[in-house]
Amino acid sequence: MLVGERMSKPVITVSPETSMPEAFNLMHKEHIRRLPVVDKSGMLVGIVAEADLLKASPSEGTTLSIHEMKYLLNRIVISHLMTRKVITVTEDTPIEEAARIMADHEIGGLPVMRGSEVVGIITETILFRNFLELMGARQAGIRVTAEVPNTPGELARLAQAIYEQGGNILSLGTFQGEILGKGLFTFKVEGMTQKAIEAAIQPFVDKIVDIRSTSGS
Repeated sequence: MLVGERMSKPVITVSPETSMPEAFNLMHKEHIRRLPVVDKSGMLVGIVAEADLLKASPSEGTTLSIHEMKYLLNRIVISHLMTRKVITVTEDTPIEEAARIMADHEIGGLPVMRGSEVVGIITETILFRNFLELMGARQAGIRVTAEVPNTPGELARLAQAIYEQGGNILSLGTFQGEILGKGLFTFKVEGMTQKAIEAAIQPFVDKIVDIRSTSGS
């Protein structure tokens, strides 16, 4: 799956001259927490997050009047608050690569570029939704986490065992195990009882870490 398939588009942007209250109002209206900043030619020059605006807001203990605060806030423009060195991705970036970049840099969103044009944005919220889809969180079934040897063919053998008993794997995720040479498979199955799944996979796993029925939503 690539970023271009899941990014939010068309992207909502602001200019460097946009006032702080205008940016706040736009975020509230569109239910978003960050805005790419583009100049008059459409070139990306920065990004501003809700947290940047909150940091620049007066504290509750201010002695300024409402009119004074409004006047001062209207004089603060986005160019004073935005991050200028923007980390971006392209439409053909794998979704997991975008997630890695966001985690490594501790940021919540990445503008998506097509050449010099901003064509979308990928955010942590979008990634969470993709994780839910990947793990079949909204589908009913039996959810299993099993520890398996990290050797070629183990996943195929496990899947074949479930298939032979009439089960259907709805979702599958692989994770690094705590023990070297071991991996964790988390998958969801329909068409089998919990006991039938346990019996089917027992010869192919080192340990069933967790197994439970989920209702989905």
